[in-house]
Amino acid sequence: MGSLPLQSASLQVKRIAIIGAGPSGLAVAKYLLAEKFDKIDIYEQQAEVGGVWNYNYNITNAVPVPQTTPDVPPDEPVWPPGAEAPLFPNPMYDSLITNIPKQLMQYSDQAFLSESLLFPTREDVQDYLVRYSQGVRQLIKFSNQVQEVTLSQEIGQDRWHVTARSTITNTVTRNEYDAVVVANGHYSVPFIPPVPGIEEFQAKHPSIISHSKNYRSPKSFANKKVIVIGGGASGLDIGNQISVVCQKPLLNSIRSEQPLKLGKEIKEEVPPIAKYLVNERGVRFEDGRVEKDVDAIVYCTGYLYAYPFLRSLDPPIVTTGRRVIGLYKQLFHISHPTLAFTALSQKVIPFPLSESQGAVIAKVWSNKLLLPDESVMRAWEKQKVDELGDTRNFHILGYPRDADHINELHDWAGQAENGFAKEPPYWDEQQRHIRSVFADIRKRFIELGGKATSMKGLGPEFEDLNRL
Repeated sequence: MGSLPLQSASLQVKRIAIIGAGPSGLAVAKYLLAEKFDKIDIYEQQAEVGGVWNYNYNITNAVPVPQTTPDVPPDEPVWPPGAEAPLFPNPMYDSLITNIPKQLMQYSDQAFLSESLLFPTREDVQDYLVRYSQGVRQLIKFSNQVQEVTLSQEIGQDRWHVTARSTITNTVTRNEYDAVVVANGHYSVPFIPPVPGIEEFQAKHPSIISHSKNYRSPKSFANKKVIVIGGGASGLDIGNQISVVCQKPLLNSIRSEQPLKLGKEIKEEVPPIAKYLVNERGVRFEDGRVEKDVDAIVYCTGYLYAYPFLRSLDPPIVTTGRRVIGLYKQLFHISHPTLAFTALSQKVIPFPLSESQGAVIAKVWSNKLLLPDESVMRAWEKQKVDELGDTRNFHILGYPRDADHINELHDWAGQAENGFAKEPPYWDEQQRHIRSVFADIRKRFIELGGKATSMKGLGPEFEDLNRL
């Protein structure tokens, strides 16, 4: 970084707002605290930390079909009888276990409990995050939904105005900050593609198509003819759960054969849907195959990037929702580097990545690291668009790029004046090896009953990885 042209102007950052008290927001807050900024406020719309891990049993909103635009209003809270605060819908479901082993998933300064499963349950992860939050809970404004973030200039410096509403009292507050971290994730606006005939199908059969955001348990799919669309982590896991109770076989609509097979004996892989057949209550797949009398179709097709509270920012940071526009290293807003986004990347290990990002943000905003000149940052983004495309692939890392990125951020933060105030993770060869084979580890974990709390007993090829 030192050989690049650097920005000459220092940043006058003393007051910082963090939007979201999920895994990313909590991690960033700890690194900002280590740099001793004057004021740090964390806005969290739920009554507890955890973000997507803060499970809200049956709180769901209907998803438009199709859903192709990020320009939708934020979710409305629901106040269940007897609750002390309203709840918001999120994509967590009843019996989720992670697809990442706990040795890799955990933050660098806190281990999972020894009794947690090797691939922790959602309850274990939420408990872990509540414990991790103890050092920053005093900063959190719980049950406060950010409505708008606007930008102004004061003596050449950015000033951010954060308007939030209490979901309990409806009281509106407006506070000014020198910098803002957007850490509210990207699991709010589901993506459902515009397949031919889908709108007419939805109009006639409004209860059949759903999205994984609304999935809670397989019970409602018992004895039904079901299609699950998508071959990612949620499509694999949700499909396996439903396949146990639905008509056999469950049909899993995917674009390419999936390397990891769990429960294949009661699932059948089929091509993408080419057309919806309204009168037949069915679909035609791209290979010409027709399935009639379908009872349920679950889209596990991911989400769009959406930030309704930043709608006044010009130029916009999202257009199609496929990526966030105008960022350096998928982190700093190039025109306004006092605005940072965390955990945008997909197919990564998000907890340690958020730590590394938090370390860099804290060093830059304390003027112990200087960002490159704006022209260098724009050239970086252009090169990445040319390489990866202006599509959803832009934010996908995967192994080994995610491991390289964690270490790159560590080294970048380490170049700061006076070194680390709080050191972020750096992955050694063993961690990188676990990252490269964790799909195989999870397959063995499931095959052996899904009860292991460590890699002991999974086989000789995994046991020597247990020291982490």
